[in-house]
Amino acid sequence: MDSAAGVHSNWRQSAVDLYVRNQKRNAAKVGIQFVEKHFPVNISEAEVHATILNLNVDPRVTGIILQRPIPENLPIKSLQTTIHPLKDVEGMHPASIGNIVYRELELGPCTAIAAVELLKSTGLSLEGLEVTMIGHSEIVGKPIAFLLMAEGATVTVCHHLTREVALHSRVADAVLIAVGRPGLLKGDMIRPGAAVIDIGINQVEGADGALQVVGDCDYDPCRTVAGWITPVPGGVGPVTVAVLMRNTVVAARRLKVQYQEQMTDHL
Repeated sequence: MDSAAGVHSNWRQSAVDLYVRNQKRNAAKVGIQFVEKHFPVNISEAEVHATILNLNVDPRVTGIILQRPIPENLPIKSLQTTIHPLKDVEGMHPASIGNIVYRELELGPCTAIAAVELLKSTGLSLEGLEVTMIGHSEIVGKPIAFLLMAEGATVTVCHHLTREVALHSRVADAVLIAVGRPGLLKGDMIRPGAAVIDIGINQVEGADGALQVVGDCDYDPCRTVAGWITPVPGGVGPVTVAVLMRNTVVAARRLKVQYQEQMTDHL
């Protein structure tokens, strides 16, 4: 049975808790053993590095997840690089993200692949599709842009220095957004019938004072204009977890081959 180890700090928002619970539940459904390792918020970089290195050499572990957010004193890129590429089931290692330029997607970044899969599910042909990607993070926005360009789409990437986002989003056949700003995309910023893939996850206080999870779209106004739209929660998130499970199986198969080759070399 394959296994995936989740590494994260105690400082987590409820949206992240939900994501981790979904990981564990879906792993159980497909026979993947899921183990969480919790650490105090003041854990040192050396301790996290040591934990990851131990997981790298543990043959019982086929996937390692560094669950974000992590404490600000810890260098996310350095820790992510410490994870062995063959166990990088989230596709966050710099090598995994770089591979998408060459369309090597077996262990690609889960959220980016999930967003593109959802866009494909609309039935729209990606060849020649005009797409606006709002957000240019290294783990979501930029990988999505490369994935879509590989499919033949024309992609415009907007970010915090873009002067007028609406000028780009209103002419797009599809708009994908991942910036962490609730309600940023308004109904009048999209073209009628366009596909909208909302990747944002935010916590806001509802009218009743209770916290609720919302995306980066102003959902109801956007829904009345868009031809397709993903809800938050319940849209990109579950597909991301499904891609994560697929990556774990791929990682297990690759590791099995590597272990077999190592045994052969020692004979």
